[in-house]
Amino acid sequence: MTAVSSTPPTLARLQPTLDAVPGTVSVWCGPPGRPPVYARLPDEPHYAASTMKVAVMAAAYRLAEAGRLDLDAEVLVHDEFPSALGDGTTYRSTADYDNDPQPWERLGRTARLRWLVRRMIVRSSNLATNLVLERVGMAAVAEVWAAVGARRSTVARGIQDYAAEDAGLSNVVTASDLAALLAAVYLGARRSAHGDRALASPEACEEMLSNLLAQEVTDDVVRGLPPGTAVAHKNGWVDGIRHSAAVVLPPDAPAYVLVTCVSAPLGDEEACDLVARVAAASWSDRRLVAGS
Repeated sequence: MTAVSSTPPTLARLQPTLDAVPGTVSVWCGPPGRPPVYARLPDEPHYAASTMKVAVMAAAYRLAEAGRLDLDAEVLVHDEFPSALGDGTTYRSTADYDNDPQPWERLGRTARLRWLVRRMIVRSSNLATNLVLERVGMAAVAEVWAAVGARRSTVARGIQDYAAEDAGLSNVVTASDLAALLAAVYLGARRSAHGDRALASPEACEEMLSNLLAQEVTDDVVRGLPPGTAVAHKNGWVDGIRHSAAVVLPPDAPAYVLVTCVSAPLGDEEACDLVARVAAASWSDRRLVAGS
């Protein structure tokens, strides 16, 4: 299942554990913007859960740079949205299906779009996501995936748009596409991207990277890394799903991208532990996976 001929030893030793999981575990690990040093089922599609929020964030910043969106505009915080079905039906966000109370405290009032983008990342707010996605649109998110060379990932509906979900409209990611997206943000912030492969300006990428570095939901990949390790990441979870897309920034090795997607009938703690074990293995192999 490994997609490279030279496998980092600690990750290689973890492979039987991953093989034994009753579901699909995808891993992409390597230097930003380069082929993976370790990969396992990197192109297998997974339900995106909240990892799709990185693409929504990137779409917002790209539209702002094009003069088509004002990130400092105040927008009305509301909880009813048009369904992606496009037939005039609506769906509602609910507070009990959210990880962040702060946007809900502003229901019926306004909030800056830039603030909503940040809450969408650092606390994985579903309400903030739907508010941002409403203003960004699906087409702009598709342009983000195309800009990073993604092959299978898509955002087709908002969160809790169950009618669209029942109609087959799903948000899908692969480990390789998430790796390309995280790498584009990181390289853009480091002014390493150029030409038509740049995701956004260095300033926009720096702000996106700052949001990812400020992640407050640290139940999975962070647990597998030494305390205090800088990691820019977004995770996603629902029943049977636990994903993490990260750029790990060791103090003693170059940065590397680590994406783990777990679609399996595991309890949340067990799934978090599995992601953490992959992270710990990648850390042990960090000089190899970072290409140093």
